[in-house]
Amino acid sequence: QVQLVESGGGSVQAGGSLRLSCVASGSTYSRSCMGWFRQAPGKEREEVAHIDRVGMTKYAESVKGRFTISKDNAKNTLYLQMNSLKPEDTAMYYCAADSCWAVERGSEYNYWGQGTQVTVSS
Repeated sequence: QVQLVESGGGSVQAGGSLRLSCVASGSTYSRSCMGWFRQAPGKEREEVAHIDRVGMTKYAESVKGRFTISKDNAKNTLYLQMNSLKPEDTAMYYCAADSCWAVERGSEYNYWGQGTQVTVSS
């Protein structure tokens, strides 16, 4: 089992920055791949960024160049640094984890945090 707890959301003006954190506990194998997702009201959930066991990263086109995903294995913490925020980034942001074995075979992430709200005003 894996437990995930996000923090760092809040309200900012367009152009501002926020850093989200996700503290993970439980099976290391089952959180070898981790990602950040977001869901805005009335929209489907989308994967914003992904990081695998060796630190390779992927980003949604909408956030490339503005968001950076990283992890500190010593602190069991996943981060999402969000710069140049836009009103369209407003959403609930979720941390997710699973084994890379499962993720790389197309399985949905099995473990999710409770979410942290990000609101960007124009």
